Amino acid sequence: MAQRGRSQAPGPTEATRQAAWKQGSWTLPSPELVPAALVSLAGPVLFVLHQPLAGYALLVVALGAAAVLSRALFRDLLVVAFGLSVMSLVPITTDISPAHMAVMGTAMILAVGVPYAVSRFAYRDHAITFPVRTGTPWTRTEKWYLPVVVVIGYALLPVYMLGTGVYMNWPAASEPAEITRLFIGTNGLGIWDELFFICTVFALLRRHLPMAQANVLQAVLFTSFLWELGFHAWAPLFIFPFALLQAFIFTRTRSLSYIICVHLLFDLVLFLVLIHAHNRAWLDIFLY
Repeated sequence: MAQRGRSQAPGPTEATRQAAWKQGSWTLPSPELVPAALVSLAGPVLFVLHQPLAGYALLVVALGAAAVLSRALFRDLLVVAFGLSVMSLVPITTDISPAHMAVMGTAMILAVGVPYAVSRFAYRDHAITFPVRTGTPWTRTEKWYLPVVVVIGYALLPVYMLGTGVYMNWPAASEPAEITRLFIGTNGLGIWDELFFICTVFALLRRHLPMAQANVLQAVLFTSFLWELGFHAWAPLFIFPFALLQAFIFTRTRSLSYIICVHLLFDLVLFLVLIHAHNRAWLDIFLY
């Protein structure tokens, strides 16, 4: 009689694989990565290459592939595609005229508000949330990181903005009304970046993909949008890591208020650098 061998544990089921993918422990790529990556790829096509037909075609193909794979994936990518499409229909510039700020601001509100409303009231899954009051105090590390952000911005942004001449992509603000609109626009855009790319795009992708994959895809969109806004030259070398880090911090803290504080501190330095760049006698406190 043949000797009975040791029983082998059953292989992972499909449900186990899906759970492992979402936890980031499964090494094989999920099929859901393909349509999600196509949506992410549409960002550079729309905002960097300025090829709307090709960009919209990528979104259509992505949604078609998602519909085949998963109804939940299709619904989530649909609202992401909506937000990208809305933003691609308006001029994404640093123009601080009231008319342009109204047009671009309206598009930004729709790009965030419609996905949130659809998720909450149509899908009823509450996948998109904006956690401001979490009830959890910031840790010592989180508190110390805030002044570190200011130091990094002080060391980096003057060298980048003035060394490359990219500051010319922003208007010269010298009158009180212009300075006020520049401040509002800079901070408003920073808040919107976190609401859309982190709390909406990243949160929805994270439902279907491991952390690393979802993070890279949102960072591609984040960087592409800011490139269109005017962050040219070597800006992607620091914007892409910044976007990755913001999503990572949000995953750890679950605090929108914290990542907004981080972003606005960086944008405060940006605002001051822009004022100095266009008015060299003002705020002459930077090294470059």
